[in-house]
Amino acid sequence: MNVKICGLITAESLDIAVHAGARYIGLNFFEKSPRYADISKAAALALKVPVGVAKVGLTVNATNAELDAIVDQVPLDTLQLHGQEPPTRVAEVRARYGLLVMKAVGIADASDLVALEQYLAVADQILVDAKPPRNAKLPGGNGVPFDWQLIASRRWPVPWMLAGGLTAQNVAEAIRLTGATQVDVSSGVESAPGVKDAALIKAFIAAAG
Repeated sequence: MNVKICGLITAESLDIAVHAGARYIGLNFFEKSPRYADISKAAALALKVPVGVAKVGLTVNATNAELDAIVDQVPLDTLQLHGQEPPTRVAEVRARYGLLVMKAVGIADASDLVALEQYLAVADQILVDAKPPRNAKLPGGNGVPFDWQLIASRRWPVPWMLAGGLTAQNVAEAIRLTGATQVDVSSGVESAPGVKDAALIKAFIAAAG
């Protein structure tokens, strides 16, 4: 099971995630998020990540200028597009930077799976996430799951990762129902918004198997 711990902002929590077995670490470049890491902080954290652990940069509707600054200074493996980027924008980002691109798609009901299909030809990975609540200030990291039965029999031709409201208590059931081989967690391993908890990180990775 490949686990992504997203929204890391301290060297301590990064080390804990890596040593616990995380295969991806996520750095959040969305300024409104409590998990925001500016470019200098993110660069320092990325340099601490050992070979074999993928470094993912989360952005939300970022411009080319914003992405240029991130990619020029932070050694990333993957760009995670977590906004309303259409398929054409995903393809553009992928071509411009030569990095893997993961597109997050919010799911609330079956109609959202139709939108997901549009990204299969342009993204290297799909992050199947819970659609944020109507009044949410963040596009992700809201700690709310979606109905996993919606994707219980779904398979896609590109790698995908399950996200949205996962915790150590429910991740095994989510994996069982969806068949996911990759999972992503952020708020589910925090003691407060943006504050990663060592025990929760270890428990989540252990529960995911």
